[in-house]
Amino acid sequence: MVDLHQEFERSLYFQQARIDRRSADALVGITAGLTADGKINQLEAEFLKTWIETHLIHIEDPVVNILYQRLADMLSDGILDEDESIELLEILHQFSGISVGAPQRATGVSSLPLNDPVPDLDWLNRVFLFTGVMAYGPRKDCESLVLERGGVIGNSVSKKVHFLVVGSVGNEQWLHSSYGTKIKKAVELRNSGVPIAIISETHWQQVLFG
Repeated sequence: MVDLHQEFERSLYFQQARIDRRSADALVGITAGLTADGKINQLEAEFLKTWIETHLIHIEDPVVNILYQRLADMLSDGILDEDESIELLEILHQFSGISVGAPQRATGVSSLPLNDPVPDLDWLNRVFLFTGVMAYGPRKDCESLVLERGGVIGNSVSKKVHFLVVGSVGNEQWLHSSYGTKIKKAVELRNSGVPIAIISETHWQQVLFG
């Protein structure tokens, strides 16, 4: 039988779309469950990677693709080390608050207390701290770019930090996101006169790459 109006093909397409949506919604629930205890271990990371490969690896979703790529990078050597575990937990916390399938937007000045005007960036002996999910790539790669230029990586928000770089992949409800507490503390320090600058990843990349 000839499907003149492509009704059969369309029905398969919409059925697959519904399946993808259910799987994507399930992924949000899974990530929320895995991170409920405030930590993520290697077995949980491996389970999540396998689950995405089984259910969602075929879809063209930027959020899922970023999450999967970061997971694959972290597990490429067969070990989820402590720093990767901390970064993955932050990514998953943020992911579980994102509407899967919605286009990702760079977080704007209107919703983040970024320094305005944007500061000049210098590197030598300057302390940088990253928060949120970086569009450039895994946090360790971003940190390497700073270290190569003579900068220093901070452990937490403090008076010693010169620049807090906010990743551009994430939702705009920064106060309620997993990295909101870092920004809140940085704002408090800045308001008290501490010379700490809150900058976007976009500005950080522009200075790096022109």
